[in-house]
Formats: sequence, structure tokens, C-alpha cells
Amino acid sequence: MSVAGTYNTTVKSPMGDQAGTFTVEDNGDGTFSGNMAGGMGSMDVEDGKVDGNTLTWKMNMVVPMPMTLECQATIDGDTLTGSVNAGAFGAMPVSGTRA
Repeated sequence: MSVAGTYNTTVKSPMGDQAGTFTVEDNGDGTFSGNMAGGMGSMDVEDGKVDGNTLTWKMNMVVPMPMTLECQATIDGDTLTGSVNAGAFGAMPVSGTRA
């Protein structure tokens, strides 16, 4: 099962649930590219890695403050679950389903 696809996601943040769209493009060499678009704008995936059905990546958030987010998610069929680590704000759960 490919991890590639578009996922409708929800990040449970200190500012409430943040709905977004997470696009995953499997590069076929253990890496992936894509982006997360939502209420806080669009952030490109950086350093995206695929290990089986587990994704790890970073994103540079600009709003409401500049910060590097470290993310991890597991794809199980059409379901995505994981976390977004926002430094001092800690880890925020992320979940989603394939669109």
C-alpha cells in the first residue's frame, strides 16, 4: 500500500483543532515530498522520509510564530495517526483520513 495521497487532517493544538490537507508524494527512494495546507497557511515538507508505512518530516511554521515542527505519522490503510512536535509547546496529536 502506497503512503502517497491526500489526507484530510486534524491537529489538536493549544489553539484548538486545526483542520488541514496533507499531501504526500512518494519519491520511491525512501523519501517523500508534499505539503500541509490549512488555516495557518501552507507549509512544505522538508527532509521527508518513508520507512515502511511510517513517515517522518519537518515543516517550518511562520504563523503565529517562526518554528520548526518535527512530525511523525503512521499510515494504516486510509488512516493517518501521529504527532507534530512544536518545541516548547510539546507534541500535538495529528489524525487524518485519505481523501
